[in-house]
Amino acid sequence: MTSEERIRKQKELVEALGRYYEKEGFQPTAGRILGLLIVMDKERFTFDEIVEELRISKSSASNSLKMLEIRDFIEYLTLAGDRKRYFRIKIHDSFFLMEVHKIKMQGARDYFQSAFDLKANKESENARLLKDRIHMLNYFLEKFEEFKKDYAANK
Repeated sequence: MTSEERIRKQKELVEALGRYYEKEGFQPTAGRILGLLIVMDKERFTFDEIVEELRISKSSASNSLKMLEIRDFIEYLTLAGDRKRYFRIKIHDSFFLMEVHKIKMQGARDYFQSAFDLKANKESENARLLKDRIHMLNYFLEKFEEFKKDYAANK
């Protein structure tokens, strides 16, 4: 694969990741920025490079970068003698992504439990479905620490 082909495929993947993160609730521009920082060989981008590479407005880039910083997905650094900020993916421990999903699973389980508790007929089809989902989520949440230990032992 030539360098040009690889860069073209990287840019296609940036767009695909942007769509993926949009489905996860991110702003479209934020998803594309995250994709850019994940996929491209260059590991740090200035604000102007992000705007130019993704062909987005400065205000959209600014808002998206702030949101990604608040959500702890990216960070910026400065270099001595250089006033520019360089954005990059924030380095977390190996389990950061799993912790994010664990929090989502706990939230879903709590909502399902609240809905189940309010059902008049605990044996209705909908109530049984909720009960099954609660049971499944509790199982995975209980196993979470075990999965972490297994992963660390087999890494």
